[in-house]
Amino acid sequence: MAQIQSLFSTRPVPVSDSTVSATYVAVTLAATVALTFSVAAHAQQRAVPITIGPQPLSDALLKLGQQTNLQFIYQASLLQGLNTRGVKGTLTPEQALDQLLSGSSLRYSRQGNTITLIQRAQPQVAATAAAVDDVTQLGAIVAETYADPGITEGSGSYTSQAMGSSTRLSLSPRETPQSVTVMTRQRMDDQGITQLSDLVQQTPGLAMDSAGNAGSDSSMIYSRGFEIDNYLIDGVGQVNSNYSSIFQTSDMALFDRVEIVRGATGLMSGLGSPGGALNMIRKKPTQEFQALAKLEMGSWDHYRSEVDVATPLNEEGTVRGRVVGVIQNNHSYLERLREKKRIFYATVEADLTPSTLARMGFSYLEDNITGHARSGRPGFFSDGMRTEWSRSDSAAADWAFSKRRNQSFFVSLEHRFENDWLVKGTYNYASSRYNEVIGYAAGGYPNRESGQGVSIWAGRWAGKPRQNSLDIYATGPYTLFGRRHDLVVGATLTHTEEATPTYGLWRFNGWDGAISNIDDWDGSTPGAPVNPASGRMHIREKSASAYITTRLRPADDLSVILGARMTSWDNDKRNYDLAGAETSAVLQAEHDKLTPYVGIVYDISKAWSLYAGYTSIFKPQTYQDTSGNYLKPLLGNSYEFGVKGSLLDDRLNVSAAVFYLKQDNLGVALPGEYAPNGNSAYESVSGARTRGFELEVSGEVLPNWQLSAGFTRSVSKDKDGGVLSTEVAQNVFKLFTTYHMPNVGNGLTLGAGVRTQSAIYQDGRGPNGERFTQKGYAVVDLMGRYAITDKVSAYVNVYNLLDKKYYSGVGTAYYGAPLSMKVGLDIRY
Repeated sequence: MAQIQSLFSTRPVPVSDSTVSATYVAVTLAATVALTFSVAAHAQQRAVPITIGPQPLSDALLKLGQQTNLQFIYQASLLQGLNTRGVKGTLTPEQALDQLLSGSSLRYSRQGNTITLIQRAQPQVAATAAAVDDVTQLGAIVAETYADPGITEGSGSYTSQAMGSSTRLSLSPRETPQSVTVMTRQRMDDQGITQLSDLVQQTPGLAMDSAGNAGSDSSMIYSRGFEIDNYLIDGVGQVNSNYSSIFQTSDMALFDRVEIVRGATGLMSGLGSPGGALNMIRKKPTQEFQALAKLEMGSWDHYRSEVDVATPLNEEGTVRGRVVGVIQNNHSYLERLREKKRIFYATVEADLTPSTLARMGFSYLEDNITGHARSGRPGFFSDGMRTEWSRSDSAAADWAFSKRRNQSFFVSLEHRFENDWLVKGTYNYASSRYNEVIGYAAGGYPNRESGQGVSIWAGRWAGKPRQNSLDIYATGPYTLFGRRHDLVVGATLTHTEEATPTYGLWRFNGWDGAISNIDDWDGSTPGAPVNPASGRMHIREKSASAYITTRLRPADDLSVILGARMTSWDNDKRNYDLAGAETSAVLQAEHDKLTPYVGIVYDISKAWSLYAGYTSIFKPQTYQDTSGNYLKPLLGNSYEFGVKGSLLDDRLNVSAAVFYLKQDNLGVALPGEYAPNGNSAYESVSGARTRGFELEVSGEVLPNWQLSAGFTRSVSKDKDGGVLSTEVAQNVFKLFTTYHMPNVGNGLTLGAGVRTQSAIYQDGRGPNGERFTQKGYAVVDLMGRYAITDKVSAYVNVYNLLDKKYYSGVGTAYYGAPLSMKVGLDIRY
């Protein structure tokens, strides 16, 4: 119970830190009080429980008016013959209305408590009962809005009704011919998911090989046996082949949801991992005022505060804004590891006309870590036997650190035409800065008696990458052979540039990295080597692609999705000495590479669909072999077949899929061998095959019962039948469920989850080539939340309830987190 007790630790904290923490808490409390007074000055509509089943749209609007006290004005002919799939969840009235109208040609405007429905082809009119002929009033809509149908905030659900991360068409999960998962805002809140690494550990089908601290280049995300390095924000790729791990630093407070696509994603990203992609969707302003404040504390001196305020900025609600702020300080179960995070996000959107929406925003993230390590301590003694360290024993030198900054600015403009077509353009500028001094005790193997034989790997890298990206697309319906179909065409340009000093790595003249006795090492000796800049490196990475995707509807129950993306990519990396003379240059370039995509979805009933999907794989690789040569691009084909169901009025999604991938030039790490740059060396394997299947269920099983569960089996083999990627679990099962009891006090929610995986191993890790193995294991988590009032809730999350001890990767002794907990207050208006 030491970890739980550490939640209330009384060990001394430096005065400056405690003062800063107290200031942060005071600021957050002050902000909360300010929000309380703001509520009195804002008329608002809060999220409320809404239940409307599939039925004619006119009947559904009548029920929505009864449940929310809205009044609707519309011409009766507008709704003739229109039906809706219904809506269920804890939603604001406008979120419910957006779902009811999804897929129709209707839009609306709002004045007070009155909603006016009009055809998209008509200009917005401030209609009144006297001005409209043949008008029916149901009880109460007016400022026009175009809501994202995939928004999960306020839904209370573990699934989403729409997502576009696979094809860019706005499709429901059942209509998407690929395995997809949506990590909703509700589930992130329930499980206390604040970091991207937390999300990956809880997402079905994903695995994390953490051989070092989260966010380091030795902490990798896998899907179907392949590393994921495709990170997108609002559908726009984050490109930095030199150091893609910096994108793992993302904090989930900024996002409404994360859409995870498993399998090849070349249609969306052009040059992409065959394993999948993570698309993080930013929070947006809301039509009504809402505010959130969180105060949280946890094991190992974890303190976190959040403020999130969204509000209309003018009386008509045509200009809206949102601000998010996060402060986090924490130690760790690992000695010497300490983290400080500061996050700010602001966004504003405006209805320039009834059909034109402009949005802009800015985000800032600061992440400082001391006691940072790329691995754990050695996994073997010098005699070939396994070591057995305490989970708190760190490999980090006390002078090792990681500092990261990221600033991002984005602006978008979208216009809806009278024919229901949408054109949208987004420009994004991101500037990052990282400075990491490396020092970790993983060299050699300790003598069992003396503790000698271990040395420190040391070095430094730093950089200031900047990315400019422009994404433009148009999407809408068209008619062919008397039937309605969907089309999206677009283009994406990215330019990433980085100028950075270069430093020495691993070994230094006049510096001895040997540790006298690892058993009583405190991280202070030896000191950091003298490591001034030895030169500079300049990197330019450019990508340009154009794509087209159409969903053909040859029959009511059949969809055929055809797509293609043409991509050109250049990565120019040059090194210079201090005098400015070029010492080396590497140019990787691929031009006009075509990525085709075919998907077929057949509806066997209103609830069930069969699907098949195909796409090709093309991905340039930045892995190097032992001679420093870059591997040739990864080539291959991906096939997927499955069945999907949308049950219980679309509140529950289920799926089953089988997949097969064929790859050439697959990069496979060579244990214990290194490239000239100090990174692990790789070799190309041709004729590799990956086979597997996935099962997943997510959503509301019964009223108030949310569930997410998934099982994945994936096996990769070379052409001779040898197993590849043994460091990634072949079998992964994840489950999390909550049940809400509204009649217990003001409301009680209890939840539990389990994460299990099969054994992982890697050969050649010991002094005599011994195999490093982590047997299969299971980790159990719990949560609870109690509504003290209708606005204030208390919550608790317990992680690794059974205190399971396990390695989170193979190669060195880096352990997963032991038993821990977080408690907090959630205040919402």
